[in-house]
Amino acid sequence: MIKVGILGAAGYTGGELIRLLLNHPEAEIVFANSESNAGNLVSDVHEGLIGDTDLRFTDAMPFDQVDVVFFCFGHGKSEAFLKEHTIPANVKIIDLAQDFRFKGNHDYVYGLPEINKAEIVKAQHVANPGCFATAIQVALLPAAKMGLLTEDVAVNAITGSTGAGQKPGATTHFSWRSDNLSIYKAFSHQHIAEIRQSLTQIQGSLDASIDFIPYRGNFARGIFCTAVVKTQASAEDVIAAYKDFYRDAAFTHYSNKAIDLKQVVNTNKALVHVDCFEGKILVTSAIDNLLKGAVGQAVQNMNLLFGLEETAGLKLKASAF
Repeated sequence: MIKVGILGAAGYTGGELIRLLLNHPEAEIVFANSESNAGNLVSDVHEGLIGDTDLRFTDAMPFDQVDVVFFCFGHGKSEAFLKEHTIPANVKIIDLAQDFRFKGNHDYVYGLPEINKAEIVKAQHVANPGCFATAIQVALLPAAKMGLLTEDVAVNAITGSTGAGQKPGATTHFSWRSDNLSIYKAFSHQHIAEIRQSLTQIQGSLDASIDFIPYRGNFARGIFCTAVVKTQASAEDVIAAYKDFYRDAAFTHYSNKAIDLKQVVNTNKALVHVDCFEGKILVTSAIDNLLKGAVGQAVQNMNLLFGLEETAGLKLKASAF
């Protein structure tokens, strides 16, 4: 059994990670750390787990008892934590924040299995991709492999309220979010940089702009993305390239039909579909922001790190009805 420690276990991602690991055939949670909730039952905070576990939050961090630690911190806290704490060299780390997603003076592998599976398998430390980044990358990576991203790409994506985290805020309050729609961080979202990094990795260079407009949706979870790519490539060639790119992917699938959000919510799937028009293609993609966009992908990466079947513990049913 893989012995697991979780830091920042009281948030949305922590709760979803605990839910997945409780049902994982090869994993055992050793500790779920939360200083503010230490001593409390996990199911008192993550009430969807009532009856599933008697695990309690702890302020202890017994790193010598685990094989892997998941960092479920907010952005910027992982790097700061590692400056103040020592984790044994043999313990693997999967960081869900953006602290180590960019190549630099560290050994973290960017954890998008669709392009980095071979590197993840050999890694000690993994930087889990962002939610918007995952949805947009799966939409555009096959186009990048074809070398199609030579002109500016228009991207719109709408996310559920859980993407903002568990701590209440002005834009997550029910009375504001319900029956409402808004944009934020237009053209400046922090995930654009990691998207460009991966697209450049596949295409070789990327001079085109990724013009990304994020939307806040009036639903709890999921991301639905559309991307417009200008190209004179034939519909047959584009669709064939998309199908081929994801032929062996464990969770990303090309759909011959138009997709909708409910097909992926509560799963680790990413669905992709292409519509072709004169001089351009419209790519749609959909993921669950908390699963394929966060902890589902993190567990997928854990499976790869420890030589397990990639889908272990992740065969989940979509909440399509």
